[in-house]
Amino acid sequence: MKQKILAVDDEIDILKLLQYNLSNAGFDFISAEDGPEALELAAMAMPDLIILDLMLPNMDGNEVLKRLKASPDTSGIPVLMLTARGEEIDRVLGFELGADDYIVKPFSPRELVLRVKAVLRKGAGADDARLIKAGPIVIDTDRFAVLVDGQKVDFTASEFKLLLMLIKSKGRPMSRETLLSRIGQPDTAAGSRTIDTHIRRVRMKLGRYGDCIETARGHGYMFRLNRVEE
Repeated sequence: MKQKILAVDDEIDILKLLQYNLSNAGFDFISAEDGPEALELAAMAMPDLIILDLMLPNMDGNEVLKRLKASPDTSGIPVLMLTARGEEIDRVLGFELGADDYIVKPFSPRELVLRVKAVLRKGAGADDARLIKAGPIVIDTDRFAVLVDGQKVDFTASEFKLLLMLIKSKGRPMSRETLLSRIGQPDTAAGSRTIDTHIRRVRMKLGRYGDCIETARGHGYMFRLNRVEE
């Protein structure tokens, strides 16, 4: 799966330049022209990296960066600041707010692509630790996010815990009692029905991969990786 880059700039020529060079470098490219649109796209598309211009209409880049880092959904996305300013104070503020790198306009497209790749490599180790993958299903344990075929799907806290436990069990059945205890529910008949309801909802949200969660009669539930890989 290609890594996805979100570029945020109000200059159309800059966006076209970025799209041309990043697409040629093998990245998927999406763009926004102001801060509110960038925040919405970041939460919806979950890009691997954001290139963020400092001087934006409606909401400047530092405010966008602050909000990205304040949200659990987007706080882990690396950000490369792009600006016409070159003063040290601007760079320092950006880094204090959580920027991963900084490049000043006018820039060399080749240098920018190299900077993007360097930031992505830097974060790869941390990403591997926080991401639980089962084929097209990816769980981001830092952001409490689930992606199915690259698209974010909303799960409640209990549904998220159940899916994570089942995937991490690697095909071993998990009893209703165990699942109940892990989500903090009492082991009662009502609790068992609650688990069944949660599982039905998880299956529905997984769409065509819902049957990866199998009912293990007399045991509970299990996640079969081979169902994803077929």
